[in-house]
Amino acid sequence: MYWFVLVLSGALEAVWANALERSHGFTRPWPVVVFVIGLAGSMGGLAYALRGLPVGSAYAVWVGIGAVLTAGYAMASGAEPVSLVRVLLLAGIVACVVGLRLTS
Repeated sequence: MYWFVLVLSGALEAVWANALERSHGFTRPWPVVVFVIGLAGSMGGLAYALRGLPVGSAYAVWVGIGAVLTAGYAMASGAEPVSLVRVLLLAGIVACVVGLRLTS
């Protein structure tokens, strides 16, 4: 259950990161609302997962999931360029996250 919550909270990290960008410095109300809800859910999920997982592995997995989803969304939406090197590097992060899960 802890790993499932950790993965969900990592996905919420990507939600709040993208909402933060769309808020344009907290000047747009709806992205700010999404940011606050996403941040609270993400941090709450991480806090819950830390009840049963080691902090080093859990934090690395949480950040990795958030980073990959945030960068993937930016590439899919056209905000950032897509290249083979970028995709391979993101795949490397995914492989590291899986490796941490398998060794914890």
